[in-house]
Amino acid sequence: MALNAVLSWFIKKRIHQIDLFRKYPSEVQLDVFQHLVQKSKDTEWGLKYGYADIKSTKAFQRQVPLQHYEDIQPYVDRLIAGEQNLLWPTDIKWFAKSSGTTSHKSKFIPVSREALEDCHYKGGKDLLSLFYNHCEGANLYDGKSLVVGGSSQINHLNADSYFGDLSAIIVKNLPFWVEYRRTPDISVALMSVWEEKIEAMARLTAQENVTNMAGVPSWTLVLLRKILEITGASTIAEVWPNLQLFMHGGVSFEPYRDQFKSIIGKPISYLESYNASEGFFGIQDRMGSPEMLLMLDYGIFFEFIPLSELDSQNPVVLTLDEVELNQNYALVISTNAGLWRYIIGDTLKFTQLKPYRFTITGRTKSFINVFGEELMVHNTDKAIAEVCREHRSSVSEYTVGPVFMGLEAQGAHQWLIEFDQEPNNVEAFMVDLDQALMRLNSDYEAKRASNLNLRFPEYRILPKGTFYSWLKEKGKLGGQHKVPRLSNTRVYVDELLQFSEEVGQQR
Repeated sequence: MALNAVLSWFIKKRIHQIDLFRKYPSEVQLDVFQHLVQKSKDTEWGLKYGYADIKSTKAFQRQVPLQHYEDIQPYVDRLIAGEQNLLWPTDIKWFAKSSGTTSHKSKFIPVSREALEDCHYKGGKDLLSLFYNHCEGANLYDGKSLVVGGSSQINHLNADSYFGDLSAIIVKNLPFWVEYRRTPDISVALMSVWEEKIEAMARLTAQENVTNMAGVPSWTLVLLRKILEITGASTIAEVWPNLQLFMHGGVSFEPYRDQFKSIIGKPISYLESYNASEGFFGIQDRMGSPEMLLMLDYGIFFEFIPLSELDSQNPVVLTLDEVELNQNYALVISTNAGLWRYIIGDTLKFTQLKPYRFTITGRTKSFINVFGEELMVHNTDKAIAEVCREHRSSVSEYTVGPVFMGLEAQGAHQWLIEFDQEPNNVEAFMVDLDQALMRLNSDYEAKRASNLNLRFPEYRILPKGTFYSWLKEKGKLGGQHKVPRLSNTRVYVDELLQFSEEVGQQR
């Protein structure tokens, strides 16, 4: 009873604060900007770029260059070695290891105490606040929370600094009262061997009263299927009858939505969040709407580069009050962990202004525009979901790459698809997929017209488990790792085709 009273008080207070930045977004962002610059003026970075003299966002944009990881890596290396007050004034002892989709090169993203408390933890609490605000009868605290996180243990970089997946860092630093309501225990949650971890998680959590869970949809499905395998249950509702909420992020939920409805076996709520090693950025604040609300008071100052400007030598960079609806932007962040004007690599478009709601459209390096088609991940994810429903099938994974023009043939896209449930007619599935993409993307439709620039897509259906085995061979199983959806090169497509061929020869 006391817990519910405290929770009710917190929810009402936080919803009021969220309403304030919905109503006054520019003012809140200006406050964040001024706080970040003022707090960091005496760091090595702040001294280098004259933060003490910066009085406006325009001056900030003139004086501080845009950054990629390679630009800040020398500072990160020094932080790892134990130096402090370089990018951010408080001590940096934690580093989120992020290696992207299939890259062999790891990034170590600085994580400050402020980033944990005022950004990542705040985002997690806001997810619950927004859920309770919409579902007053909910009582998640009658049971336990399950987080399907990364598979990396906490590791020592030196005597006083550590690294791991962001989810592992968050779990390691949780307050005791949160840890008490979470499952499985920390020794299992931080296991480093993914397949052993999934087995242990399934056996332990199947015995708990799980009321809510969070994770990347693709990897959460792996755990749920393992639980059904171990328990012999037909649906997750038989194992966790009180399950009420799945909080998801990392990849689009659209291709997985119907699979979750089927495997869970009862209606529950779904809430999407947009968080990464670099910060927590957005939450789906309206039930039933796919848009997310840009969270403006997490200690992050946002800027946006129009996608058409991204490769320019001096790209146009916009602040929040300068963006327009339905334009693709690359996201730029300055954070309370010392990332300054950092191009994170994600793209989004705004569906509403004041309040600022958006959808994620892909990655700056994950789209296809070889033939002028400008095909984005949100196009292919939505088309896959639509056509799967039409053909009563489900796709577990896919990737797409170009087939370049030859002397006797126009260019095309090559799809590698792994079905969880294959359609009765794959050729008809691909025809409908091509038609859906033309409806969703006018540039693709124009290039497909009369097969002049882009002919009908090629496709290969890969055996079940191919993508999983490919990621396993690359050491990329678990939480943060994702299958690349779209690429302007054939790197992933050719790797997968060769891998599938080699596996087939071994059978």
